[in-house]
Amino acid sequence: MIRITTWNVNGIRAALQKGILEWIRTHKADILCLQEIKAKPDQFDSSGFNELGYQCIWNPATHSGYSGVGVAYYQEPKKLTLGLGRDEFDEEGRVIQLSYPEFELFNVYFPNGGRGTERVQFKLEFYAHLLKICEQLHNQSKNIIITGDFNTAHQEIDLKNPKENSKISGFLPEERVWIDYYLQHGFVDIFRHLYPEKVQYTWWTYRFKARERGIGWRLDYFLVSESLVKLIKDVIIHDDVYGSDHCPVSMEMN
Repeated sequence: MIRITTWNVNGIRAALQKGILEWIRTHKADILCLQEIKAKPDQFDSSGFNELGYQCIWNPATHSGYSGVGVAYYQEPKKLTLGLGRDEFDEEGRVIQLSYPEFELFNVYFPNGGRGTERVQFKLEFYAHLLKICEQLHNQSKNIIITGDFNTAHQEIDLKNPKENSKISGFLPEERVWIDYYLQHGFVDIFRHLYPEKVQYTWWTYRFKARERGIGWRLDYFLVSESLVKLIKDVIIHDDVYGSDHCPVSMEMN
């Protein structure tokens, strides 16, 4: 069995100080995908991951303190690709692609559209560009796993207050439809496939005691190629795990 875990840590330095390595040690994911690390590799100590047996690859944003992704893994991929091949996306450090014989894994921190219409458009263009890349891989009969923080709640079941947030970035119709586009192009939201009526969230604002009150959003996903669905054993939202405003999510695959 392969276990892949995704976690937006909302700052790797702060998360390490909060003790996330202890949970990572006990959880033992084969591949750990981190988003929003907010630091360059020389700004934090990653030796704790190495002590757990992981190799690490980091793709920070050009500007420190913002965005960035990282992956810790046991088995060396045959190829590692940083970014999507477009400067405006790649300077924000949003993607690491790991190529294994069985699948292509994308660890992605999708843009947040919350800073105005221009940023929403940037987000939609990012969705489109990644889907184009995935279409090319599907045409080559590649199996694909996309995981990370999608910064979009797909359906009303995926957030506590859908009506109140219908005009807020993260639940705008023009953002949500891009999840539909992925599902129409050979992908399955595997958590929702396994648990069509389950209400569970992966992100809570730090304000208003939202997490304690159960006011959250499901923003962290695994989208998998239809050809992989039969191999997926489970998807687990670890909503009892702290250390960030997001919780980790794991997918177990035979």
